[in-house]
Amino acid sequence: MTTVFESPLDLETAVGRKLGTSEWLIIDQDRINLFADATGDHQWIHVDPEKAKSGPFGNTIAHGYLTLSLVNLFLPQIVDVRGISMGVNYGCDKVRFPSPVAVNSRLRGVGELLQVENINGGVQATVRVSVEIDGSDRPACVVDTISRYFPKSNG
Repeated sequence: MTTVFESPLDLETAVGRKLGTSEWLIIDQDRINLFADATGDHQWIHVDPEKAKSGPFGNTIAHGYLTLSLVNLFLPQIVDVRGISMGVNYGCDKVRFPSPVAVNSRLRGVGELLQVENINGGVQATVRVSVEIDGSDRPACVVDTISRYFPKSNG
């Protein structure tokens, strides 16, 4: 479910609030292999299902940075800020990977608005995204994302 803000200025009223969840996404071996190809990280725990069966996780696992990159897919499903001329990803803080993501796991993002501050010409919002693994008590990734939103001018 997406939380909609009609203006970036409206974000200030929601600090400390849960923002919603994204859709579930299955992390299959094809996605893991494509990420390995894109990054050059072909470690066997990610791309060799036969060898991974006898490895520490009993299966291949997604790269931590693959899991982190999915936050870019989940965020627009969690929060929609309208009335902007532009929104930009400014960065992230406090990235953690508490639990590995086994192949064929279902993931989703859950957002919480931590902080909002005025910046030159816009608003900066920090949203904590916890990437949940279906059926697990521990998240795959927790990251504080920082986005900047610039309101449409009235002229």
